[in-house]
Amino acid sequence: MCKAEDFEKCDYRSEGKMGFKFLGRVKKLKSSILKTNAWLLIIRAIVTALVWASAVQLVGVWLLRGPSLFKVCPPCTQLELPAHAELVKLPIPIALPPKRVYKNNGYLMVSCNGGLNQMRAAICDMVAIARYLNVTLIVPELDKNSFWAASEFQDIFDVDHFIASLRDEVRILKELPPRVRKRAVYSLPPISWSNISYYFHQILPLVQKYKVVHLNKTDARLANNGLPLEVQKLRCRVNFHALRFTSQIEEIGRKLLRILREKGPFLALHLRYEMDMLAFSGCSHGCNNDEEEELTRMRYANPLWKIKDINSEMKRLEGLCPLTPEETALVLVALGIDHNVQIYIAAGEIYGGNRRMESLKSAFPNLVRKETLLEPSDLRLFPNHSSQRAALDYLVSLESDIFIPTYDGNMAKVVEGHRR
Repeated sequence: MCKAEDFEKCDYRSEGKMGFKFLGRVKKLKSSILKTNAWLLIIRAIVTALVWASAVQLVGVWLLRGPSLFKVCPPCTQLELPAHAELVKLPIPIALPPKRVYKNNGYLMVSCNGGLNQMRAAICDMVAIARYLNVTLIVPELDKNSFWAASEFQDIFDVDHFIASLRDEVRILKELPPRVRKRAVYSLPPISWSNISYYFHQILPLVQKYKVVHLNKTDARLANNGLPLEVQKLRCRVNFHALRFTSQIEEIGRKLLRILREKGPFLALHLRYEMDMLAFSGCSHGCNNDEEEELTRMRYANPLWKIKDINSEMKRLEGLCPLTPEETALVLVALGIDHNVQIYIAAGEIYGGNRRMESLKSAFPNLVRKETLLEPSDLRLFPNHSSQRAALDYLVSLESDIFIPTYDGNMAKVVEGHRR
């Protein structure tokens, strides 16, 4: 600025220009400060938004997984489990096969007859037939009137697994749809040991005509040999994968196996010497007169057993009879089986009782049965249902160290195939 004495000499224009320049710099400084503050506000807003988003995500995880997710776990060296504790296995989700899409020709109902393993084989046949006729299969009905007094399908087999595991082959329903329940059902027994062409040319036209066909007998209704490979593969798939026992039966089966394993290796003996087997086959060797008469009466009373007059000794000489308990003892000794080994009797009530089991028990004293190993409360789960108890024998036979059948019947064949 100009001093007083030099007032007259001062150039006010230059001074004014300097003032304006100073003011311009101040404005620029203010503008840069304002811009910096704006960026800081933007950054602060972004950071705040991210923090809140993270908080919301954590709250969501908390609600879904529970507070246990946020617990601090102790080191493995400090983790102690009680002796009785068992690790909980989480169920592994199983991917279902895609549904097979096909034009439905109608509905096939089937009634299985016989014991557990005979019905099991029949179910395999019926699934294969339904698949190659392009029909919808209704869950098979099990035999409730035979010696074995079977239960409903869902009392023995896991019906949901059965339906779901085969959905890429054939459509299976638990019951007829409402729209076809009022239709007339055509019922017939198919010819035994028929090949697949019989079902194409004889059964399929009936299904297409009536829409609902009922096969009232299923034992040995499909040939074993001379079938397409795909049919045989499907039968095996049904038998060894789709037909799974209920969780209740499998749980008791595991308990049986656990009890047996605690005492070491064991042999499962399918001693096929029950009353129904002897009556059906006419094999009465070793039975007294009263027993022979009882077996004969039972054979004549069963309408499904076509052959009534049977020569027991002739049939035995031809090798068509099951081994007696006495003959079984001789065979086991000849095979060199350890006399102290556990032998699990995978069978129903042996005809003749203790009298017929004396020889076998004398040679192999460590004979056990499900009735002697399980608690009465376990067996009460299957009252008067021999097929459910036969399922326990099946499970034990699968896991035994040695399996020996005394008759080449349905169980011997199925267990042999399953053990492979």
